[in-house]
Amino acid sequence: MLEILKSILFGIVEGITEWLPISSTGHMILLDQFVKLDVSRDFYSMFEVVIQLGAILAVVILYWSKIWPFHKKQTLTPNFNSQAKIWNYMDKDIFIMWVKIVIACIPAGVVGVLFNETFEKLFYKPIPVALALIVFGVAFIWVETVHKNKTPKINTINDLTYFTVIMIGFFQLIAAVFPGTSRSGATIVGALILGVSRTVAAEFTFFLAIPVMFGASFFKLYKFGFHFTGMETLILAIGMITAFITSIIVIKLLMNYIKKHDFKIFGWYRIVLGIIVILYFTLH
Repeated sequence: MLEILKSILFGIVEGITEWLPISSTGHMILLDQFVKLDVSRDFYSMFEVVIQLGAILAVVILYWSKIWPFHKKQTLTPNFNSQAKIWNYMDKDIFIMWVKIVIACIPAGVVGVLFNETFEKLFYKPIPVALALIVFGVAFIWVETVHKNKTPKINTINDLTYFTVIMIGFFQLIAAVFPGTSRSGATIVGALILGVSRTVAAEFTFFLAIPVMFGASFFKLYKFGFHFTGMETLILAIGMITAFITSIIVIKLLMNYIKKHDFKIFGWYRIVLGIIVILYFTLH
């Protein structure tokens, strides 16, 4: 029962921090310092990544109409006056959006596959995470201050150019290298610098997470193998379900929040948390 409660806690933290620009990986690393799941290190290394599948399913469900390019179209049947719905319509704008998403994923995907283990050994530690939290916290405050009252140049996902998405992809690469940066935080900061509106930056970040998280999760599953004990299966399933439910709530709250507010509050949160982490692990 205790391990199940821990799994629920990890799922809640994942569901909250995956979509807020405060670094889910960083928070999971820090949580693991204080709340240890009674599992092998190999399983935990897989668990902290695969649990993200629960979070990404929330995006798939909430934004299905915006990410699925094939739609039913009303057509007259040859011999009847009634209309039938058939899958014969592909939304060109959504298809192009997916092309842009794939392009944006290339930098982080290539570097992540080649050097993932090296990055984990070097940077998946409390102090590097804390420094990344602080640096990008400052970046959020700086970007929002500089762009205050400026009218965004890009106000819909369709307006994103190929140059813009490849640059966002390189910002995502920073998060792939340094845990604590935050994948959503890095891509949102990059998008804001490039003149993208907050709403579009957040939505594109959500959509960008779909192939990234599915790819990272299946890569980890493949490396771990598909042999789980009954308890391991239960822990993973509960963590994913909890992350899914939490993500549904957090995504809705975040999108409502950024319609009227900027991202500075997340910048200050990151800075304060980073300082606390440095003090704690320096003094202990």
